[in-house]
Amino acid sequence: MSEHVLPEVKIKSQLPEPVMARAVRGLTYIAHPLRLRILEFLDVNGMSSVSAISRGVGAEQMIISQSLRKMRDAHLVQTHRRGIFIYYEICEEYPASIFVCLRKLFGHMTDQLKFLRTNYREILPTDYTTMAANRIKLFANYDKMRILEYLTYHGESCVSEIVDGTNLPQTKVSQYLKKLADDDFVKSRRDGRFIYYSITAGVHKTTIGCIHKRYDNVGDGF
Repeated sequence: MSEHVLPEVKIKSQLPEPVMARAVRGLTYIAHPLRLRILEFLDVNGMSSVSAISRGVGAEQMIISQSLRKMRDAHLVQTHRRGIFIYYEICEEYPASIFVCLRKLFGHMTDQLKFLRTNYREILPTDYTTMAANRIKLFANYDKMRILEYLTYHGESCVSEIVDGTNLPQTKVSQYLKKLADDDFVKSRRDGRFIYYSITAGVHKTTIGCIHKRYDNVGDGF
């Protein structure tokens, strides 16, 4: 994903610690191909039954029910009973706007302009959703997110600047920067005895921007 030219992500400030912690918890639950596809189905189709979701994503009802139960416990989905049937929908608290960001990212990657339209909703290709979920899994960590957020907000920075800006131990910052670089989430350049890091484009930077946009809209109700 990093080789595609994407719109610049701009954020106004760093998120409060509790807000980032909640966002990361949500990301850890959706960093799973099937769960992400279930949430995407609900985002596109609205409130749906287990059988409808099962048909839509092509998985057994028992597996769908297990995933929905976990996401309900995590407050990502909520239930409504109509007679003997139970229907699921995405919770208001969950930043469903992440699918807007993923669709726009896909649109820029593939030059499919329809995905760039405001409020356009369509199920994305399964291989793309799977790739997005697996990429999210690699950075769905509080400390990694803080580093990526800092680089998105401040731009190219050295380790000492990131340490000061995130209040994370230097050993941990250095360790995570190496992992982020190995996964192509950040890139580095040497200037004398200093190494400077910057965030690359892709689903990780898009997710940071999406979380901040959601927070800007709803504040602590995120």
